[in-house]
Amino acid sequence: MKIRIAIVSSLLFVAGIAVGYAAQKLDPALFRGKSKADAARSLIEAARVQAGDGSWERIAIGRIQYLGGAKPEGQAVFDAVLSTKPDSSDLFRIARVYCEAGEWDRAKPLFDRYVRENPKDEKEIAAIGAYYLLNGDRATAEDLFGRSFQRRAELWATIAAAGAYLGVAPQE
Repeated sequence: MKIRIAIVSSLLFVAGIAVGYAAQKLDPALFRGKSKADAARSLIEAARVQAGDGSWERIAIGRIQYLGGAKPEGQAVFDAVLSTKPDSSDLFRIARVYCEAGEWDRAKPLFDRYVRENPKDEKEIAAIGAYYLLNGDRATAEDLFGRSFQRRAELWATIAAAGAYLGVAPQE
């Protein structure tokens, strides 16, 4: 009986790998010969299938829509993620998209909530400080830098702060 279970388990595992691999292939007809807008729409639909219920993946799709000219569709993705109990990293990711779009007023409350929920995350607190500095609030930025560096001098936090003083947004 144990051997039979092991064989069935192995077959299911191998079948799962094959299905997963096949699912990664996309037909070039999705994009080849289409307008850029139609190619993007086709690929976004494929990405939706690939993303499943993953919030980071859905936010990435919403990002390209929001920044790529389909702002209402991108916002709908963000609203869907935020309507459930979002992980704090979801707040951070959506706020970054708003910053990329030049919409600090939309990003700021999400960043502030992230900081409240993650007071010990020195890397992201410094990155949020960088966004504050890039948006003209040096006092809050330096407060956040201080909070970050007080915990631990983390390389990516230091780079985010240094970059902000030079007008460079934190790297994803």
